[in-house]
Amino acid sequence: MVGLSVGEKHFIQGGIAQDLRTDGRRRLTYRPFNVETGVIPQANGSARVRLGGTDVIASVKAELGKPSPSQPDKGKVNIYVDCSPTAAPMFEGRGGEELSTELSGALQHCLLGGKSGAGAGIDLSSLVVVEGKVCWDLYIDGLVVSSDGNLLDALGAAIKAALTNTGIPKVEVAVGASGDGLPEVDISDDEYLQFDTSGVPVIVTLTKVGRHYIVDATLEEESQMSSAVSVSVSGQGRICGLIKRGGAGLDPSVILDMISVAKHVSEQLMNKLDSEISAAEACEEES
Repeated sequence: MVGLSVGEKHFIQGGIAQDLRTDGRRRLTYRPFNVETGVIPQANGSARVRLGGTDVIASVKAELGKPSPSQPDKGKVNIYVDCSPTAAPMFEGRGGEELSTELSGALQHCLLGGKSGAGAGIDLSSLVVVEGKVCWDLYIDGLVVSSDGNLLDALGAAIKAALTNTGIPKVEVAVGASGDGLPEVDISDDEYLQFDTSGVPVIVTLTKVGRHYIVDATLEEESQMSSAVSVSVSGQGRICGLIKRGGAGLDPSVILDMISVAKHVSEQLMNKLDSEISAAEACEEES
């Protein structure tokens, strides 16, 4: 973890208490960020997000598969995050593996809801080709290139940008295919369907330091946290998932207030992210 002197700790905590953080931001202000799309040509969609000193990449690969028997009318999405050992000293060895597992699970929960699919921010029914027989499986891979805090929000933004950049090949199903066997399908090489990301949420993490909470915490600020709550919110203001980290307990009224703040902050973040994605897509088309 980040090694700070007693004076540095007091400086960080005192600044947050006065709504003036060490980098000049207020408690509910994100660092400047930018988005690049199409960074991995072999993928169906990809994006890179730089949020202050945090740098992450997300890629999407689409493959035809078979729907789960319990959810024949839905496709499948698998999310895996890898933390590069060079991103931070703490990622070397087991530390990186544990954080990768934690981030993968958190993103799965925030973007796909519970096991039943309730609260899912990604429309899995749009991935079905033939109900009960053929669907698209999306494999979403995240890579942490550099870490300076707030990895979950950055990865969530990168995944939303990568999904916006994703083209799903058009599929023609053979006429008259029936029975228990899998139908024959023809995958187009030049026709693609744009993935609908209107319901894909952004993730807002509120980190509690002392009596106050902040958004987009840096590594130094995260080292002083008592707890953190990550809320995924769709563009329509719907809560898609909520995760708490840290050992300190939170009063239910505090959690409700944090959710309210997260919904407010998510509107600004969503607008900024959408404009950055549009600009990145325009640059990709020009190049």
